[in-house]
Amino acid sequence: MSEKMTHLVFLAVLLVPFHQASALISWTDGGADSLWSTPQNWNTNTVPTAIDAASIDQPENTRCVVQEGIIAECETLRVGNGGLTTNLDITGGSLTASGAYIGVDSPAGHGILNVSGGLFSTGSLQIGWSATGTLNMTGGTIRLNDNLIVPGLTGTGTVNLRGGTIYASDLRLTSDKGLIDVGAGALVLEGDDTEALLTYIENGWIIAYRGQGTLHLDYDVTNRGQTTLTATALLDPHPTDGSLVSPGQVELSWTLPDPCVPGEPVLVDVYFTDDLEALEQFTNPAAMQVVDARNVTSVLVQTQPKTRYYWAVDTYVGSENDPILGPIFTFYADNMAPQVNAGADIVTWLEDGLRTGLLDATVTDDGAILPYTVQWTVVGEPVEGAAVIETPTAEDTNVTLAATGIYVLQLEAFDGEYTGSDTITISVYDDPCQAAQSLPDYEPLVGDLNGDCRVDELDMALLEEHWMQDSSLTDEWYVVD
Repeated sequence: MSEKMTHLVFLAVLLVPFHQASALISWTDGGADSLWSTPQNWNTNTVPTAIDAASIDQPENTRCVVQEGIIAECETLRVGNGGLTTNLDITGGSLTASGAYIGVDSPAGHGILNVSGGLFSTGSLQIGWSATGTLNMTGGTIRLNDNLIVPGLTGTGTVNLRGGTIYASDLRLTSDKGLIDVGAGALVLEGDDTEALLTYIENGWIIAYRGQGTLHLDYDVTNRGQTTLTATALLDPHPTDGSLVSPGQVELSWTLPDPCVPGEPVLVDVYFTDDLEALEQFTNPAAMQVVDARNVTSVLVQTQPKTRYYWAVDTYVGSENDPILGPIFTFYADNMAPQVNAGADIVTWLEDGLRTGLLDATVTDDGAILPYTVQWTVVGEPVEGAAVIETPTAEDTNVTLAATGIYVLQLEAFDGEYTGSDTITISVYDDPCQAAQSLPDYEPLVGDLNGDCRVDELDMALLEEHWMQDSSLTDEWYVVD
């Protein structure tokens, strides 16, 4: 063996012990909590890394949680990889994988992915490979570098898109065992996929609000160069599905469908809870019922801050199928950030080197925590110190500008928890003519030959100077150099 080959073999032997191999890491839920980031919740007592496959397949009804502050990662993600029902809940933070399977091998298994916040990024996402897979989405973002496939192979896949947004390169509904029910969420696909989606809709594989809504499909309208699928509910619920409302007393309202017999009253049962699973399973309806077989279109309920609520309206229209079970609507009760309007953008000019004008802003707030306070700041100016705000802590105040150029002023409103903001742009010119000419709809006056925004003797002099001059071609066959 040559000396060179000996050195290469020796180097390879040295490198082998230091090579980091990927591993399959399985969820055990053996820690003090159910967080992804707790090492004791995994069979290796280590949290999966970007090169490790992560499998959540036991114990029965387990919940692995990715919440705010957790940055989780793995190579391949499997949820429901055995004969049991297992859950992955993403409520905040982020989870990144190269590919994901929900409901994998055993036909008796059920993998459930619940996304209510945060970001889930992966390659392809397959819901229902050989088992049953379910995606329940009420908020947050799912971003796929590849396809959303429902179901993946021989399994059953269901996507309940009640909120949030799924971004994918393409959608593949492979059989009638796949269903997408669109609520307040949105599906955004790369390119023009309208023809394929229309086929899925005609097949009944994509519905809206359990069949009680209207689908909206467009290409290059809502999102440039992308196909967007959304839905609206027929009952016209308020608060609107997936919305944010101020905590405290909230009015739930809806419209009634037409009865089978004209003139007969339509009765409703209304259920309201903060427990989605309880509403879906309908295990204790009396505990959730706020309207019992009444002909009404609204009801008042009490809500607590930082809580997501779910509600449904079942209707009695005089059909043998009564009650008609309604879709589940959702809203989040929280202190709402102040809504700030800093005012319309301004175009002006200097007079004697200065310009003073009124900042006329509008702020609205729900007042759930504290009366809001405001603060004006200069975030852009042509010369440092050229903008002076008279009373920065007043909603409406004066500003003095001392140089030409572009100014950007920002108004922030703080309610003790959240901040809302808006900006105003002020463009300052040397004179009113320059200011007028900066406007997008400016049209010069006929006869304004010198471009000074007026027609006067100076323009007449220019006209007289060139009176009777002719710039027409005289060569009938003019050669262009």
